[in-house]
Amino acid sequence: MEGVPEVLAAGEGGLLDVVADPQFASNGRIYFAYAEPAPGPRQGDKHGGATVVARAKLAGNALQEIAVLYRQERYELSGTHFGSRTVFGPDGYLYIGLGDRGARDSAQDLSVGMGKILRIDVDGKPAPGNPFIGREGALPQIWSYGHRNVQGPAFQPGSGLLWASEHGPQGGDEINLVKPGANYGWPVITYGCEYVSCDKIGEGTHKDGMEQPLKWFGPGSVPLTGMAFLGSDRYPQWRGQLVVGALWGRAMTRLAIDGGRVVDESPVYLGRHAGVRDVKLGPDGWLYVAVSSPEGAILRLER
Repeated sequence: MEGVPEVLAAGEGGLLDVVADPQFASNGRIYFAYAEPAPGPRQGDKHGGATVVARAKLAGNALQEIAVLYRQERYELSGTHFGSRTVFGPDGYLYIGLGDRGARDSAQDLSVGMGKILRIDVDGKPAPGNPFIGREGALPQIWSYGHRNVQGPAFQPGSGLLWASEHGPQGGDEINLVKPGANYGWPVITYGCEYVSCDKIGEGTHKDGMEQPLKWFGPGSVPLTGMAFLGSDRYPQWRGQLVVGALWGRAMTRLAIDGGRVVDESPVYLGRHAGVRDVKLGPDGWLYVAVSSPEGAILRLER
């Protein structure tokens, strides 16, 4: 595709997400997230990168009128935790889930976007009603904070509530109900531990003023990815349930929800296909699944 900005395709970086404008049929606009390389030479075997969210007009096989809506406040040498999952809310604003970029303490720092969920309008301005507008030293785009690496923001049909899947450390992946201004604890509290050693992270699993996950996945679980609510009549037996992808295991997890609580779960097997990168409910009501098998594929689930 022509007109794509320079992308840092290293580590977990790359072209990371894309979402169509709610008025795409008339304006042709898309919004996309990517890892941008830092200016200047590489530092050893590393090159600094920053998460960027941009808007463009899709014209045939080209991007035109590109405008950067958000650029991470500083470049990080770490190649991890870009996050970068985006979704339009029922209020018409764009929600952006950002990882901590491996700089853990940034998730508690309200002066940067890392480790946050942002809420902006289609021009990149802070959306009206954001909880930190007017607070000295805080980014007005912030909706929630204390996140490690958001992977799957999704709005629940009917309630309009925002849920999000999140990569934790070992044994600490989470599904959260996201509330404005709320602190989700990372890296102060977590149910996970350090990789390899399983040493303790932070202060424990609970702390006043920090939210608990609706569900967390313990040791031996697979890393969560994108997720979607089944709100169409294509799956009457699953209507209102939540489907969450995973990076390996050749399956997704289907969660039954009751009153904002997860009350049951079961696997949805995908046969020979490998890790799930993202899950979306299409305008036709079918569930589409992007998988990262060697050949790559987008599946349509018709069960």
